[in-house]
Amino acid sequence: MSRASDRAYAQVREMILSGELPSGAHLVEEVLAERCGVSRTPVREALRRLEAELLVKRSATQRMYVADWSLDDVAEAFDLRAVLESMVARRAAERIDSQTLEQLRACNFAIKAAICAKKPDVGGFLDGNREFHAIILKTADSPRLAALLGTLIEQPVVWRTAHHYGREELMRSHHEHDELIAAFERADGGWAEAIMAAHVRRAFHAYADAHKGALLADALEEAAE
Repeated sequence: MSRASDRAYAQVREMILSGELPSGAHLVEEVLAERCGVSRTPVREALRRLEAELLVKRSATQRMYVADWSLDDVAEAFDLRAVLESMVARRAAERIDSQTLEQLRACNFAIKAAICAKKPDVGGFLDGNREFHAIILKTADSPRLAALLGTLIEQPVVWRTAHHYGREELMRSHHEHDELIAAFERADGGWAEAIMAAHVRRAFHAYADAHKGALLADALEEAAE
């Protein structure tokens, strides 16, 4: 894979995850190539990779679009995440050291600061949450689990609806991180595994509630226009 392809992949993927390219958006190679500063060939390769990750879909006429994830699609992704991330947590608990524990504590402290801002910093929360789980994944030291989870990261709709989370919901996630750290401190793989499974399942239900709230808000906004 060329560096240009890697760059195009990273840039287009970020545009999708951030919502800059919304669900259903038509992906035109020439336009993306110009935005990424590469030729069409690297963009074509990048789109194939994103299609394999289910972030992009191809129509019957071979046109490429940003995938539109239904609630059922997201539920399936969270089910898989619960299984895989709980395995990651068990492995991490058996391998973690004091330096990594400090990294997790610092990360969760930053998450709390984002939550406790006058207006909760949801972007900061999401960034911190991603870093927290990335540290655990790195500690687990399993390339296979990392590869599988790489296809199940937050879909664009998750980023969008996260902005409908309340402070209480965000703080609950923070407290669950504290419980994970406690399990890691005791090198208790079974405890860490159980907490992570519950953490991911609760995150799905919080997401589902927020998703429904976002749909209602959109409907009310359209009715008002």
